[in-house]
Amino acid sequence: MKLATFMKQVADRLQMGGNFGTAHVYRSSLNAIIAFHGNEDLAFREVTPEWLKGFEIHLRSRGCSWNTVSTYLRTLRAVYNRAVDSRKAPYVPYLFRSVYTGTKADHRRALNDEDIKKVFTKLPGTFANIPVLRRTQDLFVLMFLLRGLPFVDLAYLRKSDLRDNVLTYRRRKTGRPLSVTLTPEAMSILNRYVNRNSTSPYLFPLLTSREGTREAYREYQMALRSFNRQLMLLGEILGLGDRLSSYSARHTWATTAYYCEIHPGIISEAMGHSSITVTETYLKPFRNKKIDEANKRVIDYVKRFVSGLIC
Repeated sequence: MKLATFMKQVADRLQMGGNFGTAHVYRSSLNAIIAFHGNEDLAFREVTPEWLKGFEIHLRSRGCSWNTVSTYLRTLRAVYNRAVDSRKAPYVPYLFRSVYTGTKADHRRALNDEDIKKVFTKLPGTFANIPVLRRTQDLFVLMFLLRGLPFVDLAYLRKSDLRDNVLTYRRRKTGRPLSVTLTPEAMSILNRYVNRNSTSPYLFPLLTSREGTREAYREYQMALRSFNRQLMLLGEILGLGDRLSSYSARHTWATTAYYCEIHPGIISEAMGHSSITVTETYLKPFRNKKIDEANKRVIDYVKRFVSGLIC
């Protein structure tokens, strides 16, 4: 069996099952493979550690980030595992050992304390009277209040997911069931933007097409792009130190919880991560800072009763 042929079949099946986002990732990975190897399809037996390392180097030479490299290689590994399971490819132990399939944390996605204060405060001057900016700010704050709810989950929430002040839903990415009790602040924002169309199943008026269709996925992509554009503008207006995006709410909730001494295991459960390893990726950039702060507290404590501390 040839790699590209099998990979295309997998992508087609994912799309038929309504997994348009995952299918898109598979096709993007396949395009990257074709750009490296050429249009001639290669057999699975030709995918060697040396070939994989060459593919990795090729991706980096094109300016791909390490996270993008990892996405393509993990997708290729998933396709390879499927092929092995269906006996269309030979099993090769540790085939992907020499290439990068991890996730590098991006600490810039989380807001610092000063920027959090700006985002959670009423917009200045005439900007407060611009409905699209106010809506963008409110939805961002709501995503934070809902334990860093991803925009994709926000868009696909259904009216039936809300019972009184409890929101119960499944994460689009992992399928894990989550239940969130809305605070009065979260309920206030939700009531301002809830879908008033009685015929729509969606909680917010971000989508109109039936869930699981290509049209709904396209509507979601358009809504996400529009939301991120407005967030960039909002960040510029507020004078934030870092770029504001839909990911910022999720990363900021995770790091804020970490600084509040909440155990990473609880944070992982709260965010619906597939494993605590994913949560640790979010928190890794902040551990050294927290350790340095702990060291300073220890030194300050000693300095209180030691006179003439040696420097």
